[in-house]
Amino acid sequence: MKDGKFVILAADDEVELLDALELFMGKENMVMVKAASGVAALNLFQEEKPDMVLLDVMMPGMDGFSVLRKIREISKIPALMMTARTEDYDKILGLELGADDYITKPYNPLEVMARIKAQLRRCYDYQEEKKGEGEILKAFGLELNLRECSLKKQGREIALTKTEFKILELLMKSPGRIYTKQQIFEYSWEEPFMGDEGTVMVHISNLRNKIEDEPKKPEMIRTVKGLGYRFEKEQL
Repeated sequence: MKDGKFVILAADDEVELLDALELFMGKENMVMVKAASGVAALNLFQEEKPDMVLLDVMMPGMDGFSVLRKIREISKIPALMMTARTEDYDKILGLELGADDYITKPYNPLEVMARIKAQLRRCYDYQEEKKGEGEILKAFGLELNLRECSLKKQGREIALTKTEFKILELLMKSPGRIYTKQQIFEYSWEEPFMGDEGTVMVHISNLRNKIEDEPKKPEMIRTVKGLGYRFEKEQL
């Protein structure tokens, strides 16, 4: 934050499209910093230390996916992808790279602002809520620290997005319990479930790739066909 305001980095080669968003942000205790290319976005990311990023997929030189990949190497801040494309492949790729949300252009600035506020609330309010908690969930060599919002496996730190963290927290708190995709979505996204099961599936797949020894044969996060997912009880 800067002077008590959230800093939002927005990257789009059509910079004029961001002007309307900037006006709304000014009314919501936010400051926008703009970039017209992927390279410029990375430079601003280092300089401004933003609280959230909005990345257009199609930009000259370095596209939004490449920028997100670089950011995810060093940061877990919320990331919203913007694109004129509607193919599911783009959405899935963005989510697999660590995007927290996705919106298709042309967009309604009010909808974008609602999504931005939801991500900021979910990320930063959630961190504040956890500061008073000292609970650490442990299983299968994992240590999920709810106070620090961190994960370790056999002592090695594993970087999670905020969405991945909340999914894993939900599952690990009740090992053996089956959660539907709707329950997982509404807990982790804090939004009504609109039937987008693919989004949950992609995040579960990402989690498995990070925590399972053999992601294709998961021992921790199991699929219960026709019902949902559960975190296995560890056999002592």
